[in-house]
Amino acid sequence: MNRGLLAVALVLALASGCATRSSVRQFRADLTALRAEVAALRQAHDEQARESVRALQELRALEARVRDLGSALNAPSEAVGRLSSRVTAVEEGIKDVRADLTARPAPAAPPAPPASPPPPPAPPERPARDSAPRSGSPEATYNIAVATFRAREHGQAVLEFTDFLAKYSKHPLAASAQYWIGEAYYIQRDYRQAIVEFEKVQEHDSANGKAADALLRIGLCYVNLREPARAHQVWQRLVQEHPDSEAAVRARGLLRARRGSSRP
Repeated sequence: MNRGLLAVALVLALASGCATRSSVRQFRADLTALRAEVAALRQAHDEQARESVRALQELRALEARVRDLGSALNAPSEAVGRLSSRVTAVEEGIKDVRADLTARPAPAAPPAPPASPPPPPAPPERPARDSAPRSGSPEATYNIAVATFRAREHGQAVLEFTDFLAKYSKHPLAASAQYWIGEAYYIQRDYRQAIVEFEKVQEHDSANGKAADALLRIGLCYVNLREPARAHQVWQRLVQEHPDSEAAVRARGLLRARRGSSRP
């Protein structure tokens, strides 16, 4: 029985005049029960609606979490993609540089010097002795430095010749030791320092032929420093001060070559 039927029944009962007190009480009881049932239905409906709202909220929260997880999973892929793009760009840059280097013309050969530097004079022979120099003697110390120089250990040779000069500054081989210091710097293309060391050769009383060789080398240093006028002056000095030396012969040849190259 529903609410509409009870209402219809009540109207019919009243209209027919057959309604009794007991039937009215029964009708009211039924009506109260119906109202309670309707209230229960409404409560159940409201509870179901709340459950639906909660379920919808949870569903939306789950969807948001799924989106976050998807973004988190996509981030490494995007980073890998960016790194891959950078690597590709670097590789392309390397290819461009290689292609540019390949396309460049070969560098021109440097101009030839006015004259080929003469080979360094042979080291002076050791003073004649009945036996080899004893270990620790000036001659042995000098020979060890010369051996180091010939082994192309020029920095170490400079140290050893410098040590020799500190111990035996008045020895007949002192000028030769000083000359080889200048030669070591010359070979290493430190021409300014080589000039300083070759000039010191002139200070030794035992310079002899080494003074002329040092002047020849000083002129060549100035040639390499692109100061030909100063080289010319040094070679003229060499010819004037040591006219009979082998170095003077070479200096004259270099001077003639300079004069020939300067003619129109």
